[in-house]
Amino acid sequence: MRQRCPQGHRYRDRLRFLVPIGLMALVLGVQAWLATPVMAADGPTRGGTMNIIVQPEPPILQLGLNQQAPTQMVAGKIYQGLLTYDQKLNPLPSLAKSWDISPDGLTYTFHLQEGVKWHDGKPFTAKDVVFSTTKFLPEVHPRARASFAHCETITAPDDHTVVFKLKEPFPSFLYAFEVSAAPIVPAHIYEGTDFRNNPANATPIGTGPFKLQEWVKGSFIHLVRNDDYYKPGRPYLDGIYFRVIPDAASRALALESGQVDESQYNDIEPFDVASLKKAPNLEMTTAGYEFDAPVSWIEINHRVKPLDDKRFRQALMYAIDRDFIRDKIWFGLGRVATGPVNSRTRQFEPDVPKYSKDLAKARALLDDMGLKPDANGVRTHLRFLVMPYGETWQRLAEFIKVSLRQIGVDITLENTDVAGWVQKVSNWDFDLTSNFLYQYGDPALGVSRTYVSSNIRKGVMFSNTMGYSNPKVDDLFAAAAKENDPVKRQAAYSEMQRLVVEDVPVVWLLEMEFPTFVNKKFKNVITTGLGVIDSYDEVFMVKP
Repeated sequence: MRQRCPQGHRYRDRLRFLVPIGLMALVLGVQAWLATPVMAADGPTRGGTMNIIVQPEPPILQLGLNQQAPTQMVAGKIYQGLLTYDQKLNPLPSLAKSWDISPDGLTYTFHLQEGVKWHDGKPFTAKDVVFSTTKFLPEVHPRARASFAHCETITAPDDHTVVFKLKEPFPSFLYAFEVSAAPIVPAHIYEGTDFRNNPANATPIGTGPFKLQEWVKGSFIHLVRNDDYYKPGRPYLDGIYFRVIPDAASRALALESGQVDESQYNDIEPFDVASLKKAPNLEMTTAGYEFDAPVSWIEINHRVKPLDDKRFRQALMYAIDRDFIRDKIWFGLGRVATGPVNSRTRQFEPDVPKYSKDLAKARALLDDMGLKPDANGVRTHLRFLVMPYGETWQRLAEFIKVSLRQIGVDITLENTDVAGWVQKVSNWDFDLTSNFLYQYGDPALGVSRTYVSSNIRKGVMFSNTMGYSNPKVDDLFAAAAKENDPVKRQAAYSEMQRLVVEDVPVVWLLEMEFPTFVNKKFKNVITTGLGVIDSYDEVFMVKP
Protein backbone atom coordinates (compact mmCIF):
# COMPACT_ATOMS: atom_id res chain seq x y z
CA MET A 1 0.00 0.00 0.00
CA ARG A 2 1.95 3.01 -1.27
CA GLN A 3 1.14 6.66 -1.63
CA ARG A 4 2.21 8.32 -4.88
CA CYS A 5 3.20 11.98 -4.82
CA PRO A 6 3.31 14.28 -7.85
CA GLN A 7 6.66 15.69 -8.89
CA GLY A 8 7.41 19.10 -7.48
CA HIS A 9 8.08 22.35 -9.33
CA ARG A 10 8.45 25.98 -8.36
CA TYR A 11 5.68 28.50 -8.65
CA ARG A 12 4.91 32.19 -8.46
CA ASP A 13 3.09 33.55 -5.43
CA ARG A 14 1.42 36.92 -5.34
CA LEU A 15 1.57 39.68 -2.81
CA ARG A 16 -1.31 39.23 -0.40
CA PHE A 17 -2.66 41.87 1.95
CA LEU A 18 -5.07 41.21 4.80
CA VAL A 19 -7.05 43.91 6.58
CA PRO A 20 -7.60 44.02 10.33
CA ILE A 21 -10.49 41.94 11.69
CA GLY A 22 -13.28 44.07 13.18
CA LEU A 23 -13.23 43.33 16.89
CA MET A 24 -9.67 41.99 16.90
CA ALA A 25 -6.57 44.12 17.02
CA LEU A 26 -4.77 41.97 14.44
CA VAL A 27 -2.31 43.45 12.03
CA LEU A 28 -1.63 40.92 9.32
CA GLY A 29 1.72 40.96 7.57
CA VAL A 30 2.53 41.04 3.88
CA GLN A 31 3.52 37.64 2.54
CA ALA A 32 6.80 37.08 0.72
CA TRP A 33 7.12 37.33 -3.05
CA LEU A 34 8.43 34.05 -4.50
CA ALA A 35 9.46 33.63 -8.12
CA THR A 36 7.78 30.37 -9.10
CA PRO A 37 6.18 29.21 -12.36
CA VAL A 38 2.82 27.47 -12.78
CA MET A 39 2.80 23.67 -12.38
CA ALA A 40 0.02 22.87 -14.81
CA ALA A 41 -2.99 24.69 -16.16
CA ASP A 42 -5.43 22.32 -14.50
CA GLY A 43 -3.40 21.05 -11.52
CA PRO A 44 -2.36 22.32 -8.11
CA THR A 45 -0.22 25.44 -8.04
CA ARG A 46 2.40 26.22 -5.47
CA GLY A 47 2.24 29.32 -3.33
CA GLY A 48 -0.20 31.26 -1.22
CA THR A 49 -0.97 31.52 2.47
CA MET A 50 -4.05 30.23 4.26
CA ASN A 51 -5.59 31.94 7.30
CA ILE A 52 -7.42 29.59 9.67
CA ILE A 53 -9.34 30.33 12.86
CA VAL A 54 -8.02 28.64 16.00
CA GLN A 55 -10.19 29.00 19.09
CA PRO A 56 -9.37 28.71 21.88
CA GLU A 57 -5.65 29.28 21.52
CA PRO A 58 -3.64 26.09 22.10
CA PRO A 59 -1.74 25.98 25.40
CA ILE A 60 1.20 24.22 23.68
CA LEU A 61 2.03 22.76 20.27
CA GLN A 62 3.77 19.59 21.52
CA LEU A 63 1.03 17.22 20.41
CA GLY A 64 2.19 14.39 22.64
CA LEU A 65 1.69 16.56 25.71
CA ASN A 66 -1.69 18.04 24.78
CA GLN A 67 -4.43 16.50 22.66
CA GLN A 68 -7.07 19.25 22.74
CA ALA A 69 -8.65 19.99 19.37
CA PRO A 70 -6.88 23.37 18.83
CA THR A 71 -3.50 21.72 19.48
CA GLN A 72 -4.36 18.85 17.15
CA MET A 73 -5.40 21.23 14.40
CA VAL A 74 -2.16 23.26 14.42
CA ALA A 75 0.30 20.55 15.42
CA GLY A 76 -1.19 18.07 12.95
CA LYS A 77 0.68 20.03 10.28
CA ILE A 78 3.96 19.84 12.24
CA TYR A 79 3.90 16.24 13.51
CA GLN A 80 2.83 13.04 11.80
CA GLY A 81 1.67 9.58 12.77
CA LEU A 82 2.42 6.34 10.98
CA LEU A 83 -1.03 6.32 9.39
CA THR A 84 -3.97 8.47 8.45
CA TYR A 85 -7.49 7.28 7.55
CA ASP A 86 -9.99 7.92 4.79
CA GLN A 87 -13.59 8.94 5.39
CA LYS A 88 -14.64 5.28 5.54
CA LEU A 89 -11.96 4.74 8.21
CA ASN A 90 -9.67 2.68 6.00
CA PRO A 91 -6.00 3.17 6.94
CA LEU A 92 -3.78 5.18 4.59
CA PRO A 93 0.00 5.74 4.53
CA SER A 94 1.66 8.59 6.39
CA LEU A 95 5.10 8.02 7.93
CA ALA A 96 4.52 4.32 7.20
CA LYS A 97 4.33 3.59 3.48
CA SER A 98 2.94 0.08 4.00
CA TRP A 99 2.22 -2.46 6.72
CA ASP A 100 1.56 -6.16 7.29
CA ILE A 101 -0.54 -7.95 9.90
CA SER A 102 0.16 -11.57 10.78
CA PRO A 103 -2.71 -14.07 10.38
CA ASP A 104 -3.01 -14.48 14.16
CA GLY A 105 -3.37 -10.71 14.61
CA LEU A 106 -0.40 -10.53 16.98
CA THR A 107 2.31 -8.95 14.80
CA TYR A 108 2.06 -5.60 13.02
CA THR A 109 5.01 -4.72 10.79
CA PHE A 110 5.31 -1.15 9.49
CA HIS A 111 7.58 -0.23 6.60
CA LEU A 112 8.58 3.43 6.92
CA GLN A 113 8.92 6.13 4.31
CA GLU A 114 12.52 6.75 3.23
CA GLY A 115 14.25 10.08 2.92
CA VAL A 116 12.24 11.69 5.74
CA LYS A 117 13.95 14.39 7.80
CA TRP A 118 13.07 16.13 11.01
CA HIS A 119 12.65 19.89 10.76
CA ASP A 120 16.16 20.34 12.16
CA GLY A 121 17.62 18.27 9.29
CA LYS A 122 18.28 15.05 11.23
CA PRO A 123 17.11 11.82 9.55
CA PHE A 124 13.90 10.16 10.70
CA THR A 125 14.37 6.43 11.40
CA ALA A 126 12.69 3.49 13.08
CA LYS A 127 14.52 4.46 16.28
CA ASP A 128 12.24 7.50 16.56
CA VAL A 129 9.16 5.30 16.27
CA VAL A 130 10.40 2.83 18.88
CA PHE A 131 11.34 5.65 21.26
CA SER A 132 8.00 7.43 20.78
CA THR A 133 5.88 4.32 21.32
CA THR A 134 7.89 2.75 24.16
CA LYS A 135 9.14 5.76 26.12
CA PHE A 136 7.69 9.15 25.26
CA LEU A 137 4.01 8.52 24.51
CA PRO A 138 3.37 5.93 27.27
CA GLU A 139 4.57 8.50 29.79
CA VAL A 140 2.71 11.57 28.59
CA HIS A 141 -0.23 10.49 26.40
CA PRO A 142 -3.16 8.62 28.06
CA ARG A 143 -4.62 7.21 24.85
CA ALA A 144 -1.25 6.06 23.55
CA ARG A 145 -0.42 4.54 26.92
CA ALA A 146 -3.53 2.38 26.72
CA SER A 147 -2.89 1.40 23.10
CA PHE A 148 0.76 0.43 23.44
CA ALA A 149 0.17 -1.38 26.72
CA HIS A 150 -1.13 -4.17 24.47
CA CYS A 151 2.39 -4.65 23.08
CA GLU A 152 4.75 -7.35 24.29
CA THR A 153 7.65 -5.91 22.28
CA ILE A 154 8.28 -3.00 19.90
CA THR A 155 11.45 -3.44 17.88
CA ALA A 156 13.27 -2.07 14.84
CA PRO A 157 15.04 -4.74 12.77
CA ASP A 158 16.40 -1.97 10.53
CA ASP A 159 16.16 1.81 10.09
CA HIS A 160 12.95 1.62 8.07
CA THR A 161 11.00 -1.20 9.75
CA VAL A 162 9.17 -1.35 13.07
CA VAL A 163 7.57 -4.50 14.46
CA PHE A 164 4.85 -4.41 17.12
CA LYS A 165 4.17 -7.78 18.78
CA LEU A 166 1.00 -7.88 20.87
CA LYS A 167 0.33 -9.86 24.02
CA GLU A 168 -3.06 -10.90 22.67
CA PRO A 169 -5.18 -9.95 19.66
CA PHE A 170 -6.36 -6.33 19.62
CA PRO A 171 -7.93 -5.63 16.21
CA SER A 172 -8.40 -1.95 17.06
CA PHE A 173 -4.61 -1.56 17.13
CA LEU A 174 -4.48 -0.39 13.52
CA TYR A 175 -6.50 2.69 14.55
CA ALA A 176 -3.90 3.75 17.14
CA PHE A 177 -1.50 5.43 14.72
CA GLU A 178 -3.08 8.70 13.56
CA VAL A 179 -1.33 11.93 14.39
CA SER A 180 -3.28 12.84 17.53
CA ALA A 181 -3.21 9.28 18.93
CA ALA A 182 0.48 8.61 18.30
CA PRO A 183 2.48 11.62 17.08
CA ILE A 184 6.04 10.49 16.40
CA VAL A 185 8.66 12.67 18.13
CA PRO A 186 12.44 12.96 17.56
CA ALA A 187 14.43 10.65 19.81
CA HIS A 188 17.55 12.78 19.44
CA ILE A 189 15.76 15.70 21.11
CA TYR A 190 13.77 13.92 23.84
CA GLU A 191 15.73 10.82 24.80
CA GLY A 192 17.06 11.08 28.36
CA THR A 193 15.22 14.35 29.12
CA ASP A 194 12.31 15.48 31.26
CA PHE A 195 9.69 15.17 28.51
CA ARG A 196 7.20 17.64 29.98
CA ASN A 197 9.82 20.31 30.63
CA ASN A 198 12.07 19.90 27.60
CA PRO A 199 12.82 23.38 26.14
CA ALA A 200 12.06 21.98 22.69
CA ASN A 201 8.37 21.85 23.62
CA ALA A 202 8.22 25.58 22.88
CA THR A 203 9.61 25.08 19.35
CA PRO A 204 8.23 21.74 18.17
CA ILE A 205 10.28 19.69 15.72
CA GLY A 206 8.32 17.31 13.53
CA THR A 207 8.44 15.66 10.12
CA GLY A 208 5.31 17.33 8.78
CA PRO A 209 4.86 19.60 5.76
CA PHE A 210 4.93 22.79 7.84
CA LYS A 211 7.31 24.21 10.45
CA LEU A 212 6.70 26.69 13.25
CA GLN A 213 7.94 30.13 12.24
CA GLU A 214 6.40 32.45 14.88
CA TRP A 215 3.83 32.41 17.67
CA VAL A 216 2.48 35.73 18.92
CA LYS A 217 0.37 34.74 21.92
CA GLY A 218 -3.19 36.00 21.73
CA SER A 219 -2.85 36.85 18.03
CA PHE A 220 -1.52 34.20 15.63
CA ILE A 221 0.59 31.10 15.03
CA HIS A 222 2.55 31.17 11.78
CA LEU A 223 3.66 27.94 10.08
CA VAL A 224 5.82 27.93 6.94
CA ARG A 225 6.54 25.36 4.26
CA ASN A 226 8.99 22.58 5.12
CA ASP A 227 11.21 22.67 2.03
CA ASP A 228 12.75 19.30 2.99
CA TYR A 229 9.40 17.51 3.15
CA TYR A 230 9.71 13.97 1.83
CA LYS A 231 6.84 14.20 -0.67
CA PRO A 232 8.25 15.90 -3.79
CA GLY A 233 6.58 19.20 -4.59
CA ARG A 234 4.59 19.36 -1.37
CA PRO A 235 3.25 21.16 0.49
CA TYR A 236 1.81 23.53 -2.07
CA LEU A 237 1.12 26.39 0.34
CA ASP A 238 3.86 28.80 1.44
CA GLY A 239 2.43 28.82 4.92
CA ILE A 240 -0.55 28.92 7.26
CA TYR A 241 -1.57 31.55 9.80
CA PHE A 242 -3.76 30.31 12.64
CA ARG A 243 -5.69 33.36 13.88
CA VAL A 244 -6.89 33.59 17.48
CA ILE A 245 -10.39 35.15 17.48
CA PRO A 246 -12.14 34.75 20.85
CA ASP A 247 -15.46 36.37 19.91
CA ALA A 248 -17.98 34.22 17.99
CA ALA A 249 -19.50 37.16 16.10
CA SER A 250 -16.03 38.30 15.00
CA ARG A 251 -15.23 34.79 13.78
CA ALA A 252 -18.32 34.73 11.57
CA LEU A 253 -17.58 38.22 10.25
CA ALA A 254 -13.94 37.41 9.51
CA LEU A 255 -14.96 34.29 7.61
CA GLU A 256 -17.68 35.97 5.59
CA SER A 257 -15.46 38.93 4.68
CA GLY A 258 -12.60 36.70 3.56
CA GLN A 259 -10.17 37.85 6.22
CA VAL A 260 -9.89 34.22 7.32
CA ASP A 261 -10.23 31.23 5.03
CA GLU A 262 -11.40 28.42 7.29
CA SER A 263 -13.39 27.61 10.41
CA GLN A 264 -14.07 24.24 12.02
CA TYR A 265 -15.46 22.42 15.09
CA ASN A 266 -17.39 24.91 17.27
CA ASP A 267 -15.92 28.07 15.69
CA ILE A 268 -19.27 29.06 14.18
CA GLU A 269 -22.38 28.97 16.34
CA PRO A 270 -25.08 26.77 14.74
CA PHE A 271 -27.47 29.73 14.45
CA ASP A 272 -24.95 31.48 12.14
CA VAL A 273 -24.49 28.50 9.83
CA ALA A 274 -27.50 29.14 7.56
CA SER A 275 -26.43 32.68 6.69
CA LEU A 276 -22.79 31.73 6.11
CA LYS A 277 -23.85 28.91 3.79
CA LYS A 278 -25.19 31.62 1.49
CA ALA A 279 -21.88 33.52 1.34
CA PRO A 280 -20.62 33.37 -2.28
CA ASN A 281 -16.97 32.98 -1.23
CA LEU A 282 -17.50 29.99 1.08
CA GLU A 283 -18.16 26.29 0.88
CA MET A 284 -19.41 24.28 3.85
CA THR A 285 -18.90 20.61 4.58
CA THR A 286 -19.54 18.35 7.55
CA ALA A 287 -17.06 15.78 6.21
CA GLY A 288 -13.72 15.16 7.87
CA TYR A 289 -14.92 14.23 11.35
CA GLU A 290 -15.53 10.54 10.63
CA PHE A 291 -12.60 9.40 12.76
CA ASP A 292 -13.74 11.57 15.67
CA ALA A 293 -17.43 10.60 15.25
CA PRO A 294 -18.54 12.78 18.21
CA VAL A 295 -21.61 11.90 20.26
CA SER A 296 -23.20 14.39 22.67
CA TRP A 297 -25.18 13.47 25.76
CA ILE A 298 -26.44 14.55 29.15
CA GLU A 299 -24.00 13.11 31.65
CA ILE A 300 -25.61 11.61 34.77
CA ASN A 301 -24.00 11.16 38.18
CA HIS A 302 -25.24 7.72 39.27
CA ARG A 303 -24.05 8.39 42.82
CA VAL A 304 -26.88 10.91 43.30
CA LYS A 305 -30.42 9.75 44.05
CA PRO A 306 -32.73 9.26 42.21
CA LEU A 307 -30.25 9.19 39.29
CA ASP A 308 -29.04 5.78 40.46
CA ASP A 309 -32.35 4.24 39.36
CA LYS A 310 -32.55 3.04 35.76
CA ARG A 311 -36.24 3.95 35.60
CA PHE A 312 -35.45 7.58 36.37
CA ARG A 313 -32.80 7.73 33.66
CA GLN A 314 -35.21 6.17 31.17
CA ALA A 315 -37.79 8.80 32.14
CA LEU A 316 -35.25 11.50 31.24
CA MET A 317 -34.84 9.94 27.79
CA TYR A 318 -38.61 9.98 27.22
CA ALA A 319 -38.97 13.56 28.49
CA ILE A 320 -36.55 15.24 26.09
CA ASP A 321 -37.41 16.05 22.49
CA ARG A 322 -34.12 15.31 20.79
CA ASP A 323 -35.48 16.09 17.33
CA PHE A 324 -36.13 19.62 18.59
CA ILE A 325 -32.56 19.82 19.90
CA ARG A 326 -31.21 18.83 16.49
CA ASP A 327 -33.54 21.05 14.44
CA LYS A 328 -33.94 24.17 16.58
CA ILE A 329 -30.80 24.36 18.75
CA TRP A 330 -28.25 22.78 16.38
CA PHE A 331 -30.15 23.96 13.28
CA GLY A 332 -30.16 20.58 11.57
CA LEU A 333 -26.53 19.68 12.24
CA GLY A 334 -26.23 16.07 13.33
CA ARG A 335 -28.40 13.00 13.79
CA VAL A 336 -30.42 11.93 16.83
CA ALA A 337 -28.25 9.42 18.69
CA THR A 338 -29.69 6.00 19.48
CA GLY A 339 -26.95 4.79 21.81
CA PRO A 340 -23.26 4.79 22.66
CA VAL A 341 -21.88 4.08 19.15
CA ASN A 342 -22.08 6.64 16.36
CA SER A 343 -23.88 5.26 13.29
CA ARG A 344 -20.94 6.42 11.13
CA THR A 345 -18.57 4.18 13.11
CA ARG A 346 -17.86 0.48 12.68
CA GLN A 347 -19.77 -1.86 15.01
CA PHE A 348 -22.88 0.34 15.18
CA GLU A 349 -26.00 -1.65 16.14
CA PRO A 350 -29.36 -0.15 15.05
CA ASP A 351 -31.55 -2.76 16.80
CA VAL A 352 -31.63 -1.26 20.29
CA PRO A 353 -34.46 0.04 22.54
CA LYS A 354 -35.81 3.33 21.22
CA TYR A 355 -36.79 6.42 23.23
CA SER A 356 -38.90 8.95 21.37
CA LYS A 357 -40.48 11.79 23.33
CA ASP A 358 -43.33 10.41 25.45
CA LEU A 359 -44.22 12.38 28.58
CA ALA A 360 -46.82 9.80 29.65
CA LYS A 361 -44.21 7.04 29.72
CA ALA A 362 -41.80 9.30 31.58
CA ARG A 363 -44.36 10.17 34.26
CA ALA A 364 -45.41 6.52 34.59
CA LEU A 365 -41.81 5.49 35.28
CA LEU A 366 -41.48 8.16 37.97
CA ASP A 367 -44.80 7.10 39.51
CA ASP A 368 -43.56 3.51 39.57
CA MET A 369 -40.53 4.70 41.55
CA GLY A 370 -42.80 6.36 44.08
CA LEU A 371 -41.68 9.85 43.09
CA LYS A 372 -45.01 11.66 43.47
CA PRO A 373 -45.34 15.37 42.64
CA ASP A 374 -45.80 17.80 45.51
CA ALA A 375 -48.32 20.67 45.59
CA ASN A 376 -46.18 22.53 43.08
CA GLY A 377 -45.90 19.55 40.76
CA VAL A 378 -42.27 18.89 41.69
CA ARG A 379 -41.06 15.34 42.23
CA THR A 380 -37.34 16.03 42.80
CA HIS A 381 -34.71 18.77 42.51
CA LEU A 382 -31.44 18.42 40.57
CA ARG A 383 -28.51 20.60 39.54
CA PHE A 384 -27.47 20.97 35.89
CA LEU A 385 -23.86 22.10 35.34
CA VAL A 386 -23.84 24.11 32.11
CA MET A 387 -21.09 23.17 29.68
CA PRO A 388 -19.15 26.44 29.11
CA TYR A 389 -18.52 25.97 25.39
CA GLY A 390 -20.60 28.79 23.98
CA GLU A 391 -24.12 30.12 23.60
CA THR A 392 -25.54 26.97 22.00
CA TRP A 393 -24.70 24.84 25.04
CA GLN A 394 -26.34 27.44 27.28
CA ARG A 395 -29.48 27.23 25.12
CA LEU A 396 -29.38 23.45 25.43
CA ALA A 397 -29.24 23.66 29.23
CA GLU A 398 -32.21 26.02 29.30
CA PHE A 399 -34.19 23.69 27.05
CA ILE A 400 -33.39 20.71 29.29
CA LYS A 401 -34.60 22.70 32.31
CA VAL A 402 -37.94 23.44 30.63
CA SER A 403 -38.31 19.88 29.33
CA LEU A 404 -37.73 18.16 32.65
CA ARG A 405 -40.05 20.54 34.48
CA GLN A 406 -42.87 18.94 32.45
CA ILE A 407 -42.36 15.66 34.31
CA GLY A 408 -41.86 17.30 37.72
CA VAL A 409 -38.04 17.43 37.77
CA ASP A 410 -36.95 20.86 38.93
CA ILE A 411 -33.55 21.91 37.54
CA THR A 412 -31.20 24.57 38.89
CA LEU A 413 -28.66 25.69 36.28
CA GLU A 414 -25.08 26.20 37.50
CA ASN A 415 -22.52 28.12 35.45
CA THR A 416 -18.73 28.02 35.61
CA ASP A 417 -15.71 28.48 33.34
CA VAL A 418 -13.98 25.67 31.44
CA ALA A 419 -11.48 24.95 34.19
CA GLY A 420 -14.22 24.89 36.82
CA TRP A 421 -16.41 22.64 34.69
CA VAL A 422 -13.58 20.15 34.16
CA GLN A 423 -12.76 20.15 37.87
CA LYS A 424 -16.35 19.57 38.93
CA VAL A 425 -17.13 16.86 36.39
CA SER A 426 -13.88 14.95 36.86
CA ASN A 427 -14.32 15.04 40.65
CA TRP A 428 -17.98 13.95 40.42
CA ASP A 429 -19.32 17.25 41.83
CA PHE A 430 -22.42 17.44 39.62
CA ASP A 431 -25.86 15.92 39.16
CA LEU A 432 -26.31 16.46 35.43
CA THR A 433 -24.19 18.13 32.79
CA SER A 434 -23.77 18.05 29.01
CA ASN A 435 -20.74 16.59 27.29
CA PHE A 436 -19.54 15.10 24.02
CA LEU A 437 -16.73 12.67 23.25
CA TYR A 438 -14.92 11.38 20.17
CA GLN A 439 -14.97 7.71 19.19
CA TYR A 440 -11.60 7.44 17.36
CA GLY A 441 -12.66 4.95 14.72
CA ASP A 442 -13.38 1.97 16.96
CA PRO A 443 -15.40 1.28 20.16
CA ALA A 444 -12.36 -0.16 21.93
CA LEU A 445 -10.58 3.19 21.59
CA GLY A 446 -13.25 5.83 22.04
CA VAL A 447 -16.43 4.26 23.44
CA SER A 448 -15.46 1.74 26.12
CA ARG A 449 -13.65 4.38 28.21
CA THR A 450 -17.01 5.99 29.06
CA TYR A 451 -18.85 2.85 30.18
CA VAL A 452 -16.42 0.27 31.64
CA SER A 453 -16.27 0.23 35.44
CA SER A 454 -12.46 -0.11 35.40
CA ASN A 455 -12.33 3.47 34.10
CA ILE A 456 -14.15 5.04 37.06
CA ARG A 457 -11.26 7.31 38.02
CA LYS A 458 -11.86 10.33 40.21
CA GLY A 459 -10.08 13.43 38.99
CA VAL A 460 -9.73 12.11 35.42
CA MET A 461 -11.82 13.86 32.79
CA PHE A 462 -13.44 11.95 29.92
CA SER A 463 -13.42 8.73 31.90
CA ASN A 464 -16.48 6.95 33.39
CA THR A 465 -17.37 10.04 35.41
CA MET A 466 -20.97 8.84 35.77
CA GLY A 467 -19.97 5.89 37.96
CA TYR A 468 -21.91 3.49 35.72
CA SER A 469 -21.23 -0.20 36.36
CA ASN A 470 -22.60 -3.30 34.67
CA PRO A 471 -20.34 -6.39 34.87
CA LYS A 472 -21.90 -7.90 31.74
CA VAL A 473 -21.14 -4.73 29.79
CA ASP A 474 -17.56 -4.84 31.08
CA ASP A 475 -17.20 -8.44 29.90
CA LEU A 476 -18.61 -7.69 26.45
CA PHE A 477 -16.28 -4.72 25.90
CA ALA A 478 -13.31 -6.86 26.99
CA ALA A 479 -14.30 -9.78 24.76
CA ALA A 480 -14.92 -7.61 21.70
CA ALA A 481 -11.63 -5.74 22.11
CA LYS A 482 -9.56 -8.90 21.57
CA GLU A 483 -11.82 -10.77 19.11
CA ASN A 484 -10.30 -11.12 15.64
CA ASP A 485 -13.36 -12.75 14.10
CA PRO A 486 -15.41 -9.79 12.78
CA VAL A 487 -18.73 -11.64 13.12
CA LYS A 488 -18.11 -12.56 16.76
CA ARG A 489 -16.77 -9.09 17.44
CA GLN A 490 -19.90 -7.47 16.05
CA ALA A 491 -22.09 -9.83 18.07
CA ALA A 492 -20.38 -8.78 21.30
CA TYR A 493 -20.63 -5.08 20.47
CA SER A 494 -24.28 -5.45 19.44
CA GLU A 495 -25.20 -7.12 22.72
CA MET A 496 -23.26 -4.46 24.61
CA GLN A 497 -25.21 -1.69 22.88
CA ARG A 498 -28.58 -3.26 23.66
CA LEU A 499 -27.67 -3.60 27.35
CA VAL A 500 -26.25 -0.09 27.63
CA VAL A 501 -29.25 1.51 25.91
CA GLU A 502 -31.54 -0.34 28.33
CA ASP A 503 -29.50 0.97 31.28
CA VAL A 504 -29.32 4.60 30.00
CA PRO A 505 -26.04 5.53 31.73
CA VAL A 506 -26.28 8.87 29.88
CA VAL A 507 -29.04 10.59 27.91
CA TRP A 508 -27.74 10.43 24.35
CA LEU A 509 -28.55 13.52 22.30
CA LEU A 510 -26.86 13.85 18.92
CA GLU A 511 -24.33 12.26 16.66
CA MET A 512 -22.73 15.62 16.15
CA GLU A 513 -21.78 17.21 12.87
CA PHE A 514 -19.42 20.17 12.83
CA PRO A 515 -19.61 22.70 10.00
CA THR A 516 -16.29 23.38 8.30
CA PHE A 517 -16.34 26.53 6.18
CA VAL A 518 -13.57 26.97 3.60
CA ASN A 519 -12.91 29.82 1.20
CA LYS A 520 -13.54 28.55 -2.33
CA LYS A 521 -10.10 29.60 -3.52
CA PHE A 522 -8.56 26.73 -1.51
CA LYS A 523 -8.85 23.15 -2.75
CA ASN A 524 -8.10 19.67 -1.32
CA VAL A 525 -8.73 20.90 2.22
CA ILE A 526 -10.83 18.04 3.61
CA THR A 527 -9.54 14.80 2.08
CA THR A 528 -9.50 12.26 4.94
CA GLY A 529 -11.48 11.12 7.96
CA LEU A 530 -9.16 13.25 10.12
CA GLY A 531 -10.26 16.40 8.30
CA VAL A 532 -8.89 19.62 9.73
CA ILE A 533 -6.28 17.93 11.95
CA ASP A 534 -4.56 16.25 9.00
CA SER A 535 -1.34 17.50 7.40
CA TYR A 536 -2.73 19.81 4.64
CA ASP A 537 0.16 18.83 2.39
CA GLU A 538 -2.35 18.57 -0.51
CA VAL A 539 -4.07 21.93 0.04
CA PHE A 540 -3.49 24.49 -2.70
CA MET A 541 -4.76 27.94 -3.57
CA VAL A 542 -6.40 28.61 -6.92
CA LYS A 543 -4.66 31.58 -8.50
CA PRO A 544 -6.75 34.30 -10.20
